[in-house]
Amino acid sequence: MTKLALRFTPFAILCFLVLCAHAAVRLPNVLGSHMVLQRNRPIHLWGWADPGEKVTVDFHGISASASADSLGHWSVYLPPEPAGGPFTLSVSAANTIRLDDILVGDVWLASGQSNMEIPLMGYPGSAVIENGPTEIRNATHPEIRLLHVADKSSYYPLDDIDAHWTGCTPETAGTFSAVAYFFGREIAEKEHVPVGLIDSTWGGTVAESWISLDSISADASLMPLFASWAAMTDVVADTPAIEAEERREDAAAKAANRTPPSHPWHPNPLSWEPAGLYNAMVHPFTPFAIRGVIWYQGESNSGVDRAALYQRIFPVLIADWRRDWNEGNFPFLYVQISSFKSTPREDWAIIREAQRRTLAVANTAMAVTIDIGNPDNVHPADKQDVGHRLALAARALAYGEDIEYAGPLYRQAVVEGSTMRVYFDHSRGALVAKHGQLTGFEIAGADHQFVPASASIDGSSVIVSSVAVPNPRYIRYGWQNAPDVNLFNGDGLPASPFTTEETIPAP
Repeated sequence: MTKLALRFTPFAILCFLVLCAHAAVRLPNVLGSHMVLQRNRPIHLWGWADPGEKVTVDFHGISASASADSLGHWSVYLPPEPAGGPFTLSVSAANTIRLDDILVGDVWLASGQSNMEIPLMGYPGSAVIENGPTEIRNATHPEIRLLHVADKSSYYPLDDIDAHWTGCTPETAGTFSAVAYFFGREIAEKEHVPVGLIDSTWGGTVAESWISLDSISADASLMPLFASWAAMTDVVADTPAIEAEERREDAAAKAANRTPPSHPWHPNPLSWEPAGLYNAMVHPFTPFAIRGVIWYQGESNSGVDRAALYQRIFPVLIADWRRDWNEGNFPFLYVQISSFKSTPREDWAIIREAQRRTLAVANTAMAVTIDIGNPDNVHPADKQDVGHRLALAARALAYGEDIEYAGPLYRQAVVEGSTMRVYFDHSRGALVAKHGQLTGFEIAGADHQFVPASASIDGSSVIVSSVAVPNPRYIRYGWQNAPDVNLFNGDGLPASPFTTEETIPAP
């Protein structure tokens, strides 16, 4: 061993590593080249550096500085900017970071489960998008930027994500949320501003996995979620043996030249843990200004043992996100789950009703999709209309356009002798029964025993009756997993299913 080699003792190596570990200024991945910064809001930039190190930010002719705190965190705010770009951004300390091709416009976060997650290219073998190949070929939009977040769960809130902004091209859009893409395309076209879309989705997930642990634990009515999670982990423990048996059944069917049997879907346990997805896929974005949220989820909460709790879970989720972004009641636009036969073990009507009643939360809107579902496929192919209806809501609520953005929504029901009259909002003075006589209405007396009812349109209201219920008290509409319904307004938007019962009935 040489004298030179003898100098590299473990202590010397440690000292060398400490000297080399001088922390270069660093940014979270949500701040990167090709990003969109939210217009007309203070521009928040943040990251990490050595404790006490001065960090200087230069953007669009404006500079600001801050020193990293004792934990190495730094944060600066720049004045609001109107829509525009492309611009460059530099962040300087011991080193310099330069970001290029930055636009200022509107940023929308898209989240939820599979019907929001399904990309333009679809899910091979299980879900397709109408005109998918054509839509992908035409998906070059320089004014739209995409950030696709990888599936991830965490036991604690994370500060960063493993994803980067890209332009919107056929290559990037093909693997991006179809609903978010169609929504963003319309917003960019109608509002003439750059649009940044964040795709933070995971198929087959429950709403409680997208809520912070602080908000879940602060609401005693949500404590059953932990019991549901515990029961689910017990089931998951048996999943490997179940899947092994299913593989044996498939192999036996193949050997006998028979069609393999169908098997139930097995959820990923990581994706159902309360707060797990919030920690990894929502919390890292909360320092980043956004225009609003689009959300499509609820199918995985439809089990008869958990559906009734959704009326509490969903408003808590909205309040949770708004609190953590600290931007006030930003628009929260969501999709009411569609039409699917499912099984008797699920109750989609209760989820739809919980979603309808969540419209009581300020600055929310709901895209009804009961007319464009596929009763035989949980993943309907028509994502264009879903994105369009969300965009209508955004254009009205977020951008102030005087347009109709919702189908008829139940407002009030009154008894008129042996009939009941139902009034609707968003009727624009006219209701329409597509394809003939109205369908999907049921009526009940004080015993809540519903029977099919006759229904007819009278201007902007509907008259409902049944000879079997001479003293009616309650009406409901579209109260099945896959109902046959046909009430629309004059703008071609479908009515939401509803019940007039004050309390959402348990499954």
